[in-house]
Amino acid sequence: MPFGKFPLSAAVALAGIVFAASGAGAQEQPAAPAPELRYSDKWRLEVSEGANNDGVMRFRVTPKGGSAIDIPVSLKDGRGEDGCARDIRDSFRKALDKDAYKIEIDDGEDVLVKVRKGPDIAVELLESTVKGTRVNLDRE
Repeated sequence: MPFGKFPLSAAVALAGIVFAASGAGAQEQPAAPAPELRYSDKWRLEVSEGANNDGVMRFRVTPKGGSAIDIPVSLKDGRGEDGCARDIRDSFRKALDKDAYKIEIDDGEDVLVKVRKGPDIAVELLESTVKGTRVNLDRE
């Protein structure tokens, strides 16, 4: 059915172009500020539950005044919480200088990250594609 001298489909398409163009000049909303980093010389990563799928957890360790170090941890489906904690420990050990940090398991399912020398650190869990496994980060 025609709309004016244009077919209806052309009028709808034209209206969509006008609508999209009207949003082009709109002001962008500012990005949310990054969360304030919390620093400590000792962190406890409390692992709860096992992995319900193959996935990756991506951690970030940031020394105060230094550059961030991203640490990916691959976890396999069916891995229990103690196994997940060991995989996290092993990945942290590979990524961090063994002379500056001590990384160990406590109570089977907790990973302790201690600064031996150097500035305090912030530890964050940036993202996780692992279902089931949760990690609580506590400063000690």
